[in-house]
Amino acid sequence: MKLEDLYKEYDRLQEIYGAKELNSIYNGGCTANPNICFVFMNPTGKNTASYKEWKGIRAPWIGSKNIWDLFYQLNLLNENIYLKIKSIKGKDWNEDFAYQVYQDVINHKYFITNLGKCTQIDARELPNSVYEKYLDLLYKEIEIINPKVIVLFGKQISSIFLKEKISVSQCRKKLFIKNINGKNYNCYSVYYPVGNGRFNMDKAIEDIKFIIGGSYENR
Repeated sequence: MKLEDLYKEYDRLQEIYGAKELNSIYNGGCTANPNICFVFMNPTGKNTASYKEWKGIRAPWIGSKNIWDLFYQLNLLNENIYLKIKSIKGKDWNEDFAYQVYQDVINHKYFITNLGKCTQIDARELPNSVYEKYLDLLYKEIEIINPKVIVLFGKQISSIFLKEKISVSQCRKKLFIKNINGKNYNCYSVYYPVGNGRFNMDKAIEDIKFIIGGSYENR
């Protein structure tokens, strides 16, 4: 199975749970044994790739600024690309620039995805029941790409993915083992670093640096 085989189902679920005028957002980055798979919540209409007229890759955070602060501070983003992201408006991202950004993500060997692929108009809270519709699909994504480490952002996504109640503040830098179809994956729960969680950006960076520093180098 390939990641592209999942797109039809994501688009079907968009019609049920997402904004009808927007496209679902898939994933992007290194798809062959990435060092890290970053799992966020769900996309919003601020993602330029969700527009119906968009013809490029439909990857997370296209047209956004703040999240790329995190990747840059983790040394996971080229400085010239970062400076351009910070200097242009979201609507000024085009297909070529989005491709360039994600080529850099590939070069840095990480993968970006959301648990929920259903794009909303805004950052409204989604119930667990919606995210759970995507859980088996995310497990399939992970089986396909085979990451060394999975980083889960926020208590809701962490709890649903790990199927246990997670308090991020109580499990910082704690290793969780998730078995997916017979294979164990190293997982960590970190603070959500954007939107209402932006004040936790520094804590997220600290924890991910710890993860990068020791958890997968010898795997």
